[in-house]
Amino acid sequence: MRLQTKKFLIDGVNMLAPDGNLEVCREDVVSADSGVDASGVMHRFVVRRGVGRWDFSYDQLTLQEYNYMESLFAGKDTFQFSYPSLGDDTALLAVTAYRPKHTVTWNNLAERKLCNYRFTVLEC
Repeated sequence: MRLQTKKFLIDGVNMLAPDGNLEVCREDVVSADSGVDASGVMHRFVVRRGVGRWDFSYDQLTLQEYNYMESLFAGKDTFQFSYPSLGDDTALLAVTAYRPKHTVTWNNLAERKLCNYRFTVLEC
């Protein structure tokens, strides 16, 4: 099994180190009342600023690694997600988060190999 990383934790348990890209995004949450009016002017009503989103990517993994990762999220609507600060990767920050979906591709059914395991962690 690949190495666990102490940089990303789900409820205090180490995630496996991703072998693919990790995209980190901060985005604003806007009210449903936001939108363009009849004159074409955008009215943006921000409810929250800088909400975190982390897009994890694992290019190749074994069935054992996949099962380990899925066990971290099993039966949880929300969880504590710990991650390094981009400005100082020695300090871990924590937020309440959720995982809306995940995808995975069977690469070799006979050898029980998977690929393209992708999921997003969203800050609540």
